[in-house]
Formats: sequence, C-alpha cells, structure tokens
Amino acid sequence: MKTEFKAKFLQHINKRRQDQGFTLIELLVVIIIIGILSAIALPSFLSQANKAKQSEAKQYVASMNKGQQAYYAENTQFSNDASGTSLGLGIKTATNNYTYAIGGNTATGGFVNANPTTGGALRAYGGSVALISAGEASTTTSVICEGKTGVNGGMVAGYSDCSQGSMTAVTK
Repeated sequence: MKTEFKAKFLQHINKRRQDQGFTLIELLVVIIIIGILSAIALPSFLSQANKAKQSEAKQYVASMNKGQQAYYAENTQFSNDASGTSLGLGIKTATNNYTYAIGGNTATGGFVNANPTTGGALRAYGGSVALISAGEASTTTSVICEGKTGVNGGMVAGYSDCSQGSMTAVTK
C-alpha cells in the first residue's frame, strides 16, 4: 500500500508541475511596473528627440551663414537668392522638421530663418551675417539666434545680434 501511495503522490506532484504558470496578480504587477517606467522614460525620450531635431536646424543655419560669408568673400556682396543655390551648399530649404527662408541685402548682409514645420515643441532658429567696417577694412560676422517654442524666427539681413523679436543668441 505504501508503494501505491507513493505512486499517486508522484503522479500528483508531476501533474502540478505541468499546471504551473503566472497568476493574474503577478501579471498585473508586472504591467503596472512597466507602465510606471514608461511614464517616467517617455518625456525624457521625447525631449532628447526634440534636441536632435533642433540640432539639425542649428547645423543648417550655421552652414548657410558660412555660405553667405564665403559668397561675400568671393563676390564682395551678399546673396539674396531665396533658394540658396548661389551659396553652393546643396542643402534643402525644407526638411521634415524645419523650413528655411534665406534672404539678404547685397550690401548689408544675409539672413536665414528656420521655422518648425509642426506646431510641436521645437524652437525656431535664425541666423544673420553682417558686414563690419573699420576704416577701409571690412569683415563679416555671423550670429545664430534661438527663439521661443512655437514662435517663428524673424531675422533680418545685416544684424550682428539677436535684438529683433524674442530671440536669444546661441553662437556668435
């Protein structure tokens, strides 16, 4: 009889091992923990994604400023070509994140405005190249300005600072 009891006991233990799994409470706890972690991580991730998109605008504005300075060095005037082809940069005037407006006054300077294409949390950027004269010598200077979130850039040709609009200097 003892062997019969042992056999039934072993069958019962073997059957319990096959029925093992997670309980509903355990699954709910795991889902709640994942939800809390994602609620913490998602805003940080979105902030980093916006910074990457904004670095595109800063890089494009800097390249266009340098293109204006090079154009002035070769032609002794600034480009007022809205398409930017005369600058020879090969940069698009519209991307998924920003639209770029290029312009200038051939005598005083050039500008570029980078405005977000979406109404999200991206900042506007602007760049300006100005002519600085000291006696007979003259040189160019450039500045990149950052606007507030949701406000379009409003740079004007010939400014060597970010005084117009509500923009602050990023680089000079």
